[in-house]
Amino acid sequence: MTTPSFIPGLELSRHFYVEAVRPLLDEGVPGVAHSAARLGSGSEVLGFDTARSADHEWGPRLQLFLHPRDVTRHGAGIVALLSERLPKTFRGYSTHFAPAGEAGIGVMRTTDGPVHHRVEVTDLGAWFTAQLGFDPCKGVTLADWLATPTQLFGEATGGAVFHDGLGRLAPARAGLDWYPHDLWLYLLACQWQRVSQEEAFVGRCGEVGDELGSAVVAGRLVRDVMRLCLLMDRRYPPYSKWLGSAFARIPQAPSLTPLLTAALAATDWHVREHHLTRVYEAIATMHNQLGLTEPVDPTTRPYHSRPFQVLHAERFSTALLSRITDPAIGSLPTIGTVDQFIDSTDVLSHPELTRAATHVTVSERTR
Repeated sequence: MTTPSFIPGLELSRHFYVEAVRPLLDEGVPGVAHSAARLGSGSEVLGFDTARSADHEWGPRLQLFLHPRDVTRHGAGIVALLSERLPKTFRGYSTHFAPAGEAGIGVMRTTDGPVHHRVEVTDLGAWFTAQLGFDPCKGVTLADWLATPTQLFGEATGGAVFHDGLGRLAPARAGLDWYPHDLWLYLLACQWQRVSQEEAFVGRCGEVGDELGSAVVAGRLVRDVMRLCLLMDRRYPPYSKWLGSAFARIPQAPSLTPLLTAALAATDWHVREHHLTRVYEAIATMHNQLGLTEPVDPTTRPYHSRPFQVLHAERFSTALLSRITDPAIGSLPTIGTVDQFIDSTDVLSHPELTRAATHVTVSERTR
């Protein structure tokens, strides 16, 4: 089988909707309002897909959103219609996905039977609730913001909308576009706090001959700095697979990437610390350029009486927290959203777990 020329997934799905799906809807259920989009999981939603992505769960796929009553009336019929009438391939790519549960198989190559398509037919509220744990069409609470990983916000606000006949999808996504201002200040403060908690450990590990431990701490700090930069640039940090790709798109990446790379490559803690201190001073300057607080001295300094050079990043956390006017946000413990204090894929992938973890953690810390 000849491999087709790679087409970015969002472009492929847009053409699939316009040329293959929409005509069948107009014929089979004329007059039924719908919205169509490619949202949710998948590298193409964040714009990071490549030809490699096409080996599993990638291809012509999208969501069709109907009014809840139309899901009941027409949903099953639309799914069946598409199974019977969609082509088995589109622009050289199979539309015939393997049934769920066939691990390791992305797209079926057989041409027998109905099309196992990936056109999801649902209503908007149900889809958002399944993806995020809440329906933004009904508003977004502080608990919703705190309990939702940035990866999931990125999946809900990324991708592309092909048609919004319901008139509800674009406003819902706009409401999730970015955090409210005071909450943004809070999350930045929490991220600075994470840096503060470990910045001295690069030197302390190295001082006792633990270069491996020093390198591990440096890796953690690099990750936290990258996420902090994305937050400062008002971008939802994605999960680890795409963190570097997302970081590469921010304006500061060309200057910071060589320093971060050098810190990770260093085999001596003094060299490692040297590169990190240059990173700290650069991101401190970035903070001051945002104008969110009064300027904070961006220079590094010794860690109390110990011979380790640090930023004392808690100074930035304190400055940000002082600017919060919402008492509900100002009274929160300095731990942030769920993916600032939990690093488990098995938790972060399930909204019911992230909401439970956030509720328990925040409740315990605010008693």
